[in-house]
Amino acid sequence: MRKLLLILTLLLSVGCVAEELAVAAAADLNFALRDIAEQYQHDTGNALKLSFGSSGNFFVQIQNGAPFDIFFSADVSYPQKLEQVGLAEPGTLFRYATGRIVLWVPNGSKIDLGKGIEVLLDPAIKKIAVANPAHAPYGRAAEEALKKAGMLDRVKNKLVLGENISQTAQFVETGNADIGIIAESLALSPTMKSEGRLFAVPVEWYSPIEQAAIVLKASGKKSQAKQFLDYLKTPKAQAIFRKYGFRVAPSDR
Repeated sequence: MRKLLLILTLLLSVGCVAEELAVAAAADLNFALRDIAEQYQHDTGNALKLSFGSSGNFFVQIQNGAPFDIFFSADVSYPQKLEQVGLAEPGTLFRYATGRIVLWVPNGSKIDLGKGIEVLLDPAIKKIAVANPAHAPYGRAAEEALKKAGMLDRVKNKLVLGENISQTAQFVETGNADIGIIAESLALSPTMKSEGRLFAVPVEWYSPIEQAAIVLKASGKKSQAKQFLDYLKTPKAQAIFRKYGFRVAPSDR
């Protein structure tokens, strides 16, 4: 009898453990979403399994049946397209933030960010790290800003493309590039904030990096996924977004 009670107790305990939500997230969320997930687990007991990469690559993976519950994209158009073709749960699209791009160099660099984006023309700069504009929204923003400044053709031979914005930041951190055009959210991460300097690229020089999340149609945990998206609207979650430079309301922009 005691053995039976023990087995029943174990089964009930297993049944009470919440399943992890599988989340595909744009690389610029590497620090912000980890902090939010930790706070969410503290507040609710529910855990998330986070995967970070380029929005474009995740978009293709999801089209091919990748088993995610939620998709966080740095480009609102990707979730919108998934909704249009029936791969996302209707009515769940949530524009959670707007991102920004910055120039970033390590503290030991002699590059003068006081010159603004014009510093990229400095002959001492041999390599400029940017995310691949083919599938990374921050790469498209960087390319757009360089065109607006009339500099793209003048620096295109210096560009080193990262697979996503995290890899782009790593190129500069490790010295494989002299300077990078990266997400402000990464430049404000604990490591990069203390180890480097930034210059905010004027927001008028590129289209808003409007970011959105959506629950995927194939998810077997739609209710939990929707609860997490609701949590993103709480003051705690929004404060974390702001901490990493994201704009979460019209007044922030």
